[in-house]
Amino acid sequence: MTAEEKGSIYNLLKTAACNAYGYMPAVFAGEAPLFTDDKVIGEENSQSVSFSAQPPVNSPSSLSSIAQKIAACQRCALSQTRKNVVPGEGVEKPLVLVVGEGPGQQEDLTGRPFVGPAGELLDKMLASIGLSRKTNTFIANIVKCRPPSNRVPYPDEAAACESFLQAQIFSLKPKMILCAGSTAAKNLLKTQDGVMRLRGHFYEWNGIPVAVTFHPSALLRDTSQKRLAWEDLKMMRARLKEIAPEYNPN
Repeated sequence: MTAEEKGSIYNLLKTAACNAYGYMPAVFAGEAPLFTDDKVIGEENSQSVSFSAQPPVNSPSSLSSIAQKIAACQRCALSQTRKNVVPGEGVEKPLVLVVGEGPGQQEDLTGRPFVGPAGELLDKMLASIGLSRKTNTFIANIVKCRPPSNRVPYPDEAAACESFLQAQIFSLKPKMILCAGSTAAKNLLKTQDGVMRLRGHFYEWNGIPVAVTFHPSALLRDTSQKRLAWEDLKMMRARLKEIAPEYNPN
């Protein structure tokens, strides 16, 4: 195989990987390998290929470039019914990444996450432990387009958006992730357990602590669960004090 042929295959794989993941995997980061023509078998130095190895980590894209990919996405049927994509909102280096289920009607109209009554409650919940989307938090969803009638996203829809959320996590590098609701927890943690079984404990996603609590919409429907949600928030506050010196809940 010639060096030119090898280079063409490399570029094809690189393009496909970036489109699939929404960010550039580490194996393709940095300078391209130096390919050479294969030698005829039996000749000295039968093959000579130089490759610059990369560390086993992901090279994140910027939030703006991820948002551009989300805006152009047509991977699933939700792209045909949306008014606006909702990539997320908050600061670029947050203490906490909040992951919800998907945009609702108000979010679909505005392109912003958690802006209706549930969003107002989420902001109050975060504020109770010194968190805010304006100063130290980023808010995103499992899917970036509104499912019709606010139904739960189908598995194929969540899978189509998965690489976008992963790219956001790699770019944001949050100190902690909060899954708001069962849909977020099931998809991020790859589990079939719901909130009641998962809450009260920490889990991990690529080394990042993950907490689970009720979706604000569920708390609006059943206010009796707010006491349990407050316990979850206090658990988060205690862990953040341990792992984030810059965290000030007061």
